[in-house]
Amino acid sequence: FAGGCFWCMESPFEELNGVTEVIAGYTGGHKENPTYEEVSTGKTGHLEAVQITFDPSIITYSELLEVFWRQINPTDIRGQFADIGSQYKTAVFYHNDEQKRLAEESKEKLQVSGKFQRDIVTEIIPASKFYVAEDYHQDYYKKSSIRYKLYRAGSGREAYLKST
Repeated sequence: FAGGCFWCMESPFEELNGVTEVIAGYTGGHKENPTYEEVSTGKTGHLEAVQITFDPSIITYSELLEVFWRQINPTDIRGQFADIGSQYKTAVFYHNDEQKRLAEESKEKLQVSGKFQRDIVTEIIPASKFYVAEDYHQDYYKKSSIRYKLYRAGSGREAYLKST
Protein backbone atom coordinates (compact mmCIF):
# COMPACT_ATOMS: atom_id res chain seq x y z
CA PHE A 1 0.00 0.00 0.00
CA ALA A 2 1.27 3.47 -0.89
CA GLY A 3 -0.31 6.16 1.24
CA GLY A 4 2.08 9.08 1.12
CA CYS A 5 4.86 9.12 3.68
CA PHE A 6 5.46 5.52 4.72
CA TRP A 7 6.09 6.56 8.32
CA CYS A 8 2.38 7.24 8.68
CA MET A 9 1.33 3.94 7.16
CA GLU A 10 3.17 1.56 9.49
CA SER A 11 1.38 2.06 12.80
CA PRO A 12 -2.23 1.66 11.58
CA PHE A 13 -1.40 -1.76 10.16
CA GLU A 14 1.06 -2.97 12.79
CA GLU A 15 -1.56 -2.63 15.50
CA LEU A 16 -3.98 -4.96 13.69
CA ASN A 17 -4.46 -8.50 14.96
CA GLY A 18 -3.36 -10.85 12.19
CA VAL A 19 -0.75 -8.54 10.68
CA THR A 20 2.62 -10.15 11.24
CA GLU A 21 4.94 -7.64 9.57
CA VAL A 22 4.89 -4.16 8.06
CA ILE A 23 7.95 -3.02 6.12
CA ALA A 24 8.56 0.49 4.78
CA GLY A 25 10.03 0.68 1.31
CA TYR A 26 9.83 1.72 -2.31
CA THR A 27 8.00 0.17 -5.24
CA GLY A 28 6.48 0.86 -8.62
CA GLY A 29 9.48 2.51 -10.23
CA HIS A 30 12.30 1.75 -12.63
CA LYS A 31 15.42 2.30 -10.48
CA GLU A 32 16.94 -0.82 -8.94
CA ASN A 33 17.87 -0.65 -5.26
CA PRO A 34 16.80 2.97 -4.82
CA THR A 35 17.83 5.02 -1.81
CA TYR A 36 15.60 7.43 0.08
CA GLU A 37 17.53 10.33 -1.42
CA GLU A 38 16.95 9.01 -4.96
CA VAL A 39 13.24 8.33 -4.41
CA SER A 40 12.85 11.79 -2.86
CA THR A 41 13.81 13.41 -6.16
CA GLY A 42 10.65 12.00 -7.74
CA LYS A 43 12.70 10.74 -10.70
CA THR A 44 12.80 7.00 -9.90
CA GLY A 45 9.11 6.32 -10.47
CA HIS A 46 8.93 4.68 -7.04
CA LEU A 47 6.32 5.41 -4.42
CA GLU A 48 6.91 5.26 -0.70
CA ALA A 49 4.92 2.23 0.41
CA VAL A 50 4.48 -0.43 3.05
CA GLN A 51 4.57 -4.16 2.43
CA ILE A 52 2.23 -6.04 4.75
CA THR A 53 2.43 -9.69 5.71
CA PHE A 54 -0.77 -10.99 7.28
CA ASP A 55 -2.52 -14.16 8.33
CA PRO A 56 -5.70 -14.41 6.20
CA SER A 57 -7.29 -16.73 8.77
CA ILE A 58 -7.25 -13.80 11.23
CA ILE A 59 -7.62 -10.69 9.07
CA THR A 60 -8.82 -10.42 5.49
CA TYR A 61 -7.42 -8.44 2.61
CA SER A 62 -10.72 -6.54 2.50
CA GLU A 63 -10.17 -5.46 6.10
CA LEU A 64 -6.68 -4.24 5.22
CA LEU A 65 -8.18 -2.23 2.35
CA GLU A 66 -10.66 -0.60 4.74
CA VAL A 67 -7.81 0.46 7.02
CA PHE A 68 -5.83 1.76 4.02
CA TRP A 69 -8.67 3.97 2.74
CA ARG A 70 -9.08 5.49 6.23
CA GLN A 71 -5.39 6.61 6.29
CA ILE A 72 -5.32 8.70 3.11
CA ASN A 73 -6.94 11.41 1.04
CA PRO A 74 -7.69 9.32 -2.06
CA THR A 75 -8.65 12.40 -4.12
CA ASP A 76 -5.24 14.10 -4.08
CA ILE A 77 -3.16 13.25 -7.15
CA ARG A 78 -0.25 15.48 -6.09
CA GLY A 79 0.73 13.46 -3.02
CA GLN A 80 -0.53 13.36 0.53
CA PHE A 81 -1.03 16.32 2.81
CA ALA A 82 2.25 18.28 3.24
CA ASP A 83 4.15 15.73 1.15
CA ILE A 84 3.83 16.68 -2.51
CA GLY A 85 5.45 14.73 -5.31
CA SER A 86 5.00 11.59 -7.36
CA GLN A 87 6.72 9.49 -4.67
CA TYR A 88 3.87 10.35 -2.27
CA LYS A 89 0.95 9.40 -4.51
CA THR A 90 -1.45 6.73 -3.28
CA ALA A 91 -1.78 3.25 -4.75
CA VAL A 92 -2.90 -0.25 -3.95
CA PHE A 93 -0.44 -2.83 -5.25
CA TYR A 94 -2.13 -6.19 -5.78
CA HIS A 95 -0.47 -9.61 -5.92
CA ASN A 96 -3.22 -11.68 -7.56
CA ASP A 97 -6.56 -11.40 -9.36
CA GLU A 98 -8.56 -11.71 -6.14
CA GLN A 99 -6.70 -8.80 -4.53
CA LYS A 100 -7.20 -6.76 -7.70
CA ARG A 101 -10.94 -7.47 -7.69
CA LEU A 102 -11.30 -6.61 -4.01
CA ALA A 103 -9.26 -3.42 -4.40
CA GLU A 104 -11.31 -2.26 -7.38
CA GLU A 105 -14.58 -3.05 -5.59
CA SER A 106 -13.51 -1.17 -2.46
CA LYS A 107 -12.41 1.82 -4.53
CA GLU A 108 -15.73 1.89 -6.38
CA LYS A 109 -17.68 1.55 -3.13
CA LEU A 110 -15.79 4.53 -1.71
CA GLN A 111 -16.34 6.55 -4.90
CA VAL A 112 -20.12 6.07 -4.87
CA SER A 113 -20.41 6.56 -1.10
CA GLY A 114 -20.58 10.34 -1.48
CA LYS A 115 -17.89 10.79 1.17
CA PHE A 116 -15.73 12.72 -1.29
CA GLN A 117 -16.70 15.53 -3.64
CA ARG A 118 -13.91 14.71 -6.08
CA ASP A 119 -12.95 11.52 -7.90
CA ILE A 120 -10.85 8.85 -6.20
CA VAL A 121 -7.45 8.97 -7.94
CA THR A 122 -5.70 6.20 -6.01
CA GLU A 123 -4.34 3.74 -8.56
CA ILE A 124 -4.69 -0.02 -8.38
CA ILE A 125 -1.50 -1.47 -9.81
CA PRO A 126 0.12 -4.91 -10.13
CA ALA A 127 2.77 -5.37 -7.46
CA SER A 128 6.34 -5.08 -8.66
CA LYS A 129 9.67 -5.49 -6.90
CA PHE A 130 9.60 -4.03 -3.42
CA TYR A 131 12.79 -2.46 -2.08
CA VAL A 132 13.12 -2.27 1.69
CA ALA A 133 13.80 1.27 2.90
CA GLU A 134 16.79 2.14 5.03
CA ASP A 135 16.72 0.87 8.61
CA TYR A 136 16.11 4.30 10.15
CA HIS A 137 12.77 4.44 8.32
CA GLN A 138 11.54 1.13 9.75
CA ASP A 139 9.16 1.64 12.68
CA TYR A 140 10.00 5.33 12.67
CA TYR A 141 6.92 6.05 14.77
CA LYS A 142 8.48 3.93 17.54
CA LYS A 143 12.15 4.86 17.12
CA SER A 144 11.54 8.62 16.94
CA SER A 145 8.12 8.94 18.49
CA ILE A 146 8.32 12.65 19.35
CA ARG A 147 9.57 13.63 15.89
CA TYR A 148 6.97 11.36 14.30
CA LYS A 149 4.10 12.89 16.28
CA LEU A 150 5.26 16.40 15.39
CA TYR A 151 5.60 15.46 11.71
CA ARG A 152 2.20 13.76 11.58
CA ALA A 153 0.43 16.67 13.25
CA GLY A 154 2.28 19.26 11.17
CA SER A 155 1.63 17.46 7.89
CA GLY A 156 -2.12 17.99 8.15
CA ARG A 157 -2.81 14.25 7.99
CA GLU A 158 -4.11 13.95 11.55
CA ALA A 159 -6.54 16.87 11.22
CA TYR A 160 -7.79 15.62 7.85
CA LEU A 161 -8.39 12.08 9.09
CA LYS A 162 -10.30 13.35 12.11
CA SER A 163 -12.51 15.50 9.87
CA THR A 164 -13.51 12.72 7.45
